[in-house]
Amino acid sequence: VRSDQKLTVIMSEFTIRTRKFKQNPLLGRKQFVLDIIHPGMANVSKKDLSEKLRSMYKVHDVQCIQLFGFKTAFGGGRSTGFGLIYENLDKMKKFEPKYRLKRAGLDAGKKGAGRRSKKDTKNR
Repeated sequence: VRSDQKLTVIMSEFTIRTRKFKQNPLLGRKQFVLDIIHPGMANVSKKDLSEKLRSMYKVHDVQCIQLFGFKTAFGGGRSTGFGLIYENLDKMKKFEPKYRLKRAGLDAGKKGAGRRSKKDTKNR
């Protein structure tokens, strides 16, 4: 076993701890602060984190999980961020900001021509 093979096994491991866990029934979500311990890794992808959270909290759809605001501690190995788990996609689309919906690939954005192109076509 070479040392770089051992390193890849270690790099795939990370632990998640949640704190300040709150049920928010008015917005239809659970909200919490995430503490991630990832020794030997620069950071952990949100996709991997949401998959692990899905199994921890038995979420039916990964798209209902929103993760944001991650900061890696100086020296690495530890990160903190914020997480939201919505009850369903309708609640998520209703209450999440547009920019986070775009990041998740759920918001199509504006349809049609932009402001400048409308003016250009009008003044031809």
